[in-house]
Amino acid sequence: MLDANLKQQLSQYLGMLREPIELVATLGDDAKSAQTRELLEQIDALSDKVSAKFDGEDDRRPSFIIRRASDATVWVRFAGVPLGHEFTSLVLALLWAGGHPPKVEEETLQAIRDLEGDFDFEMYFSLSCHNCPDVVQALTLMALFNPRISATLIEGGAFQDEVEERGVMAVPAVFLNGESFANGKMSVEELLAKIDTNAGARAAAKIEGKDPFEVLVIGGGPAGASAAIYTARKGFRTGVAAERFGGQVLDTMGIENFISVPYTEGPKLAAALEAHVGEYDIDVMNLQKAERLIPATKPGGMHEVVFANGASLKARSLVLSTGARWRNLGVPGEFEYRNRGVAYCPHCDGPLFKGKRVAVIGGGNSGVEAAIDLANIVGHVTLIEFDSKLRADQVLQDKLRSMDNVDILVSAQTTEVTGDGERVDGLTYKNRETGEEHRVELEGVFVQIGLVPNTEWLKDSGIELTKFGEIVVDAHAATNLPGVFAAGDATTVPFKQIIIAMGEGSKAALSAFDYLIRNEATDEIAQAA
Repeated sequence: MLDANLKQQLSQYLGMLREPIELVATLGDDAKSAQTRELLEQIDALSDKVSAKFDGEDDRRPSFIIRRASDATVWVRFAGVPLGHEFTSLVLALLWAGGHPPKVEEETLQAIRDLEGDFDFEMYFSLSCHNCPDVVQALTLMALFNPRISATLIEGGAFQDEVEERGVMAVPAVFLNGESFANGKMSVEELLAKIDTNAGARAAAKIEGKDPFEVLVIGGGPAGASAAIYTARKGFRTGVAAERFGGQVLDTMGIENFISVPYTEGPKLAAALEAHVGEYDIDVMNLQKAERLIPATKPGGMHEVVFANGASLKARSLVLSTGARWRNLGVPGEFEYRNRGVAYCPHCDGPLFKGKRVAVIGGGNSGVEAAIDLANIVGHVTLIEFDSKLRADQVLQDKLRSMDNVDILVSAQTTEVTGDGERVDGLTYKNRETGEEHRVELEGVFVQIGLVPNTEWLKDSGIELTKFGEIVVDAHAATNLPGVFAAGDATTVPFKQIIIAMGEGSKAALSAFDYLIRNEATDEIAQAA
């Protein structure tokens, strides 16, 4: 089960346990149960602070709980074998149950302890999902720090019938007290915000008390992180307000074109960005969605950004780096069947469609890569491209065409996603050359048709936007408003790439530096500071 290298690493981690823990398993006669027994026996053998038992009475087999030997009310349950992307989650669960402190702000831990009420979480994950570990770890943390919270973390591939019965067609999928609660990647802070009704008010009050910044970066992706580091290095008081630090990078799997790093994955890069930002005196305010920009009335004056929770921040200069999100098809059925057959992440949700027929909409690199990945998992893939030819790199096209369970349709306009009321059962498309309508019967639709800039909040701000919603910037990353700069996928800069966003963020920061040294602060700001 665990190779020699993993055993050695796990042995070192288990040496950090401060108190004994128990692993209590409920097993059947199947292969997954045999794997679970082998895994738990290996963990047991690596530390005298771990004991494994096989007399559990859970309905799911295989499953096991991790609990403190001194307090049976504090536990977390895994159903299935948490390897792959979830091995780290398993290790953290062992450490936290054994008293090793998590690397989480004490304020967050106290918010978990202070939650009132009983919360029974069930969460479905797949072993190939790179978005799932954050949710698994967040729920694990909550269960181990509040005895009124329980968390059962279920590997969907091991419980396919249950997945089908509950209509889970996208992971991570979280249920609370038996009802659907959340889908998609979420941090512990985001989960807390959904169940703690006072969280927004506390966050707003905390923000309202802050002095004006010299540079305020809106957005925490590669562009925003780069901008913040550059302005902080110049000695300016810098803040970052982000709806989700890391941005869309968090939803990216393999990254192979980040120069000097042959391969990395989005969550790893996002963690590295956060760590680098943390090396400087930068005030990071996460989970803050910008809602309105009130520009300064004169050079050197104060810009104000209002957030969804009602709080606002002021700054002499701004760097707008709110990034972009996946573009929707905008056809009937897409919204109705989202997470019920309509998906946007093939890495996360592909395993839930094992052996089934799916479509991928989009013939660019993302679409063709998704089709290649899915063809190795599902029964059949139909790639649908609006243009008369695929736009992906030739090497990707050649790979796709070599696969015998793939059909490619070009000059095809998707017109509707259909379903039976519960889940997707097909789609219709129009042949753009003949005008004929066709139907494809399938069980999943993966949308991969590009990006939409996150700039709706700027429409009445005076910032110049293109008809596509991109922020218009010049060669210095400056917008049409003095003191307001922009960078990354939300702007008119071509080629939406991580490495380009980082460069543009640095450029915007240097331009903000130049602006600040050429424009003295107004009396209003000088007095406020």
